[in-house]
Amino acid sequence: MPQSDSESYASQPSLEIKDQSSQKQSWLGYVWDTADLGPQERWMMFKVDGSLLLLASLGYFVKNLDQSNIQSAFFAGMKEDLNMYGNELVHATSFWTAGYVIGQIPATLLLTRVSPRYVIPTLELLWGLMTLATYSVKSTKMLYALRFLVGLFESGFYPGMNYILGSWYTPRELGKRMSLFYASGNMGMMFSGFLQTAAYKHLNGVHGLAGWRWLMIIDAIITLPIALLGFYLLPNLPWSPNPSPLLSSQEVEMACLRMKAVGRKERESWSSAKFGRIFKNWKIYVLPFLFTLAFNAPVQNPVQYWMKSFNAKPHPVPGRTWTVSQIQLYPLPGTAIFVTSAIVFACVSDGPFKGLRWPFLAFTALYGIMMDTVWLTMPLYENIRGHFLYFWFAGVPSATGALNHAWTSEICGDDNELRAIVVALGNDLAYVITAIAPNFVWKTLDFPRATRGYHYSIILHCLSLACISLVLCLLWRDRQRKAGEIYGDTDSSVADIPEKKVQVVENVDESTVTA
Repeated sequence: MPQSDSESYASQPSLEIKDQSSQKQSWLGYVWDTADLGPQERWMMFKVDGSLLLLASLGYFVKNLDQSNIQSAFFAGMKEDLNMYGNELVHATSFWTAGYVIGQIPATLLLTRVSPRYVIPTLELLWGLMTLATYSVKSTKMLYALRFLVGLFESGFYPGMNYILGSWYTPRELGKRMSLFYASGNMGMMFSGFLQTAAYKHLNGVHGLAGWRWLMIIDAIITLPIALLGFYLLPNLPWSPNPSPLLSSQEVEMACLRMKAVGRKERESWSSAKFGRIFKNWKIYVLPFLFTLAFNAPVQNPVQYWMKSFNAKPHPVPGRTWTVSQIQLYPLPGTAIFVTSAIVFACVSDGPFKGLRWPFLAFTALYGIMMDTVWLTMPLYENIRGHFLYFWFAGVPSATGALNHAWTSEICGDDNELRAIVVALGNDLAYVITAIAPNFVWKTLDFPRATRGYHYSIILHCLSLACISLVLCLLWRDRQRKAGEIYGDTDSSVADIPEKKVQVVENVDESTVTA
């Protein structure tokens, strides 16, 4: 498909823009937005959802499955087999994070120039093979090396998929898709607990392998077919040549028009002027900082450490101990609550809130401060049922991570390369802090109380609220400047130029029903 705007859109169907803020949405459209689209656009979106959203969700599921399996393995025999009685688990996590941090920005920038259909599945294939190799580790040094490589190859997936999703979906659609994508990763973490329980019960000792070693083998068996499927089905960017084998040329044109309608720009060539514009823009500094704060503010849930501490001798609660299966399974309702919260927040943000993201980020920060304060004042071993209820709802502050990235994609939508860099940089900085902070505030030996970690969480939630306020002020300032440019008056009110949310209306032929 030609790359220039003048050639690319000259022969396109006519485009009409509607202000979605004044358009009535059906009740079904609130739940799933394609219900309010015309038949051609709805069919196109069905195919995009069935390929891009499905593969993104499956890929993120196995990414987090392979990322979190070490936690499940640690509580199911790895600790004893590899003599991990100190902070070795934290060190292994830090090696994974180091690889993840190193690879993120290069991998995401690669996606702006090389077909995602080849980059993403290749990364999946490589981290799947490293996961498979983990079953054979005999020492913590070998474990550290493999965890570094798993992190390195996983690094491009999450920011890369955020960038790709932001290249296909409009603001009305993006929040829900990103939240489903985001929630699928936590389903992977939850499934890892079920999988480890099954491996421990049924495979422990089979062919001389411990159950946690079988977990690594099974995880790799799940990962590798999904990687291979991506080489065929994963879409490229809409303006790339042959973006999807499932879409007709007319549907590809419609996809490009949709992005043009909401102000998403195609990729541009790199130049010194381009670099200058990017690094003079406040967005490259403030938005990654906001995501870093919001990502690291939620606590590292101490539920499994808390349960395992009951087994210490002398027992803190006489007669109360937990089995390996219970330690793996009892925390899982918290993941279900997290997933439900993420989807509900996204549907309300995309629907009744007309694409507003910041109220949900602010709400979860305030909620996190409240939950952290409760934990610091709660007796450690009293009211066991109340503790489980607390642990299950403690993950809600993490449920707006996808809305945070959706907001970033929308704020940076007028510059394709800036959008890619900001998403990757935010994720990268978040994991830099994740690699460093546990060694000081989330030490394994500090759990289950982890007092320093909870005070750290409260501070980051407060800083998140301040940063959200800063972003809103800077966006207001930009709109004021835009008003001055349009009307030649820097005192023009932002009310004079309302921020529009747009929708493509198909006018391809007489039989087309408009959206």
